[in-house]
Amino acid sequence: LKPDDHREKDAGSRCVISMDSNSTSIYDPRNPGHVKTFTFDLAYWSHNGQVRFFSKKVFCDLGQGVLQSAWQGYNATLLAYGQTGSGKSYSMIGYGANRGLVPSVCEELCKAIQSQEKNKQYQVRLAQIVIYFQDLSRLKPGGLKIREDQQQGFYVDGLKLVPCDNYAQIERLMDQGNKMRTTATTTMNASSSRSHMVITIQFKQVIFLDEAITKQSVINLVDLAGSERQKSSGSEKDRLKEGTRVNLSLTTLGNVISALAEVATGKKVLHIPYRDSVLTKLLQSALGGNSRTIMIAALSPADICYEETLSTLRYAERCTSIIYSSLMASVLLLSFLRLRTGNLSLQSFQLGFVCSSGILLPQQPGCQQVSGVGDYSQHRFSSASS
Repeated sequence: LKPDDHREKDAGSRCVISMDSNSTSIYDPRNPGHVKTFTFDLAYWSHNGQVRFFSKKVFCDLGQGVLQSAWQGYNATLLAYGQTGSGKSYSMIGYGANRGLVPSVCEELCKAIQSQEKNKQYQVRLAQIVIYFQDLSRLKPGGLKIREDQQQGFYVDGLKLVPCDNYAQIERLMDQGNKMRTTATTTMNASSSRSHMVITIQFKQVIFLDEAITKQSVINLVDLAGSERQKSSGSEKDRLKEGTRVNLSLTTLGNVISALAEVATGKKVLHIPYRDSVLTKLLQSALGGNSRTIMIAALSPADICYEETLSTLRYAERCTSIIYSSLMASVLLLSFLRLRTGNLSLQSFQLGFVCSSGILLPQQPGCQQVSGVGDYSQHRFSSASS
């Protein structure tokens, strides 16, 4: 829960939210006796201005879990949802000295790599994708297309991940990506994000013991565009078109989450509408496949935002019902001696697999690729309100 902004203060708004450690209650300003309570994994109260402590605590609770999953070889996704001006970008990117989850996760990953033993090798590659008007763009100019493959599922054709040796390189890339995002002034937010941004970090570990073991994981950090009612936002012309596209993609995301929640309760669902938007195609593996996923629901405390806040809470509540399995991506490199006529030769064979996230591990010349190495983990879609 964020503090009141200038617009909410000028309107003389009252706080209609209360929280404890894992529950959030919202009071109807037109009927104060009407209270709705939602239960989540965590609830963060920063309405009293404890912003610096808030940022650190959120990283300890959520960011460290994302990193732990990546080190273990599991894919991890963290996404922030909420109305425009509710603190999504503040939670994910941060502002000034108050760093958000994205820079904190990236820097902590680089620090941890530097402290590792010398018998290990690491590779970090990063890509930033901006979704604006259902189109994809990246750090360099030129559009991208999402395509579908029977083995990989949905993938971004032509997307190149940039190798990064240290946090300074990652920081420069993120600064470029933030400048690419389309923002505009609406009644609800002076710098409203009109595009979704997905930061993808591919993390590869090679551990040299008696055998070389490779773990590969993908971290997705997603800052969604702000949801808003057109009447509240004061949108006109281009802003109205942008808002319509944003709301359409977020509605599709909500439909996907609802369908997955019904599947988790044992209901028969004939169709999960991943194909209905670019955003849901891109997040398919994170939402319904091979990833440990956390959703941050960013909330406004103000009574003038009651409808939007209630919608966000319901959105997050649906996420808590989703249960699925994730697969640890690991590759075992075995060396063996093969006896040939008149000489002794050493060859390496790669044992790998295609995991459900769509990561196809490359096959080296002269190597065989077979199925069968992996570790499954069943977990629930986590959610936190802030």
